Amino acid sequence: MLKISGLFVYPIKSLGGISLNKAQVTSRGLEHDRRWMLVDEHNRFLSQREIPEMALLYVELTPNGLLVMHKKMPEEFISVPFLFDANEEAVCTIWDDECQAEFVDTEIDKWFSRVLKLKCRLVYMPKNSKRLVDQRYAGPGQITSFADAYPFLIVGDASLQDLNNRLQKPVPMDRFRPNIVFSGGEAFQEDQLAHFQIHELQFYGVKPCARCPVINIDQESGVSDKEPIKTLAGFRKKNNKIYFGQNLLHQGEGSISLGDEIIIKDLRSEKFIV
Repeated sequence: MLKISGLFVYPIKSLGGISLNKAQVTSRGLEHDRRWMLVDEHNRFLSQREIPEMALLYVELTPNGLLVMHKKMPEEFISVPFLFDANEEAVCTIWDDECQAEFVDTEIDKWFSRVLKLKCRLVYMPKNSKRLVDQRYAGPGQITSFADAYPFLIVGDASLQDLNNRLQKPVPMDRFRPNIVFSGGEAFQEDQLAHFQIHELQFYGVKPCARCPVINIDQESGVSDKEPIKTLAGFRKKNNKIYFGQNLLHQGEGSISLGDEIIIKDLRSEKFIV
């Protein structure tokens, strides 16, 4: 039996994640997941790929918004409100996508620019901004947030254990930034999850997740190493890409919680599909 063992949201793209006991599934993915994003002077997204120090900023949910803090400088923190007056809008770029966003606050921009030592601004994705999922894999009208491409990423505990058994130094799940983690099943069983159900919500595995060197960044120190991507390349590489985890699309809205059963509706026969 497969059960949810972890739920995570990453309110500000590429900053620290938040572990939850219960999460609300919305049309874009989990509530609050990647609805905010830091952008450069050209309104292009920023991430740990170029700025590994972003890992040092962690986020907490408060009743009125987000609290962002610096892991190495506890005196540095900023509040980001859920409600604000959107006085300035922008078209922001994420990979090949462009979508509408709102600038949050100039004082917040100054704080991020100072602690990251580069000029940047914080944007928010409002309800009327509809960023479509890649139509080669999605149905008409399916949307996502500022995530790289899909509303959800799922990883099995057994997959991480299999990887860690091959590493000299184990890595935690936060390297891979999943939204849903499950217990039970075999290593890399997420590859085979073509369709599963949690309560009345339907989830569809549409594409294995190709990994970049961000997974080599220690999320506590912001320091990058050669692992685990070097080891993953030895047994999870295909067509010159390295895969870990499964991207998901979904139907329906509602809540999911730790311990909820994942009911498998359809499996792919192959164990590693790309």
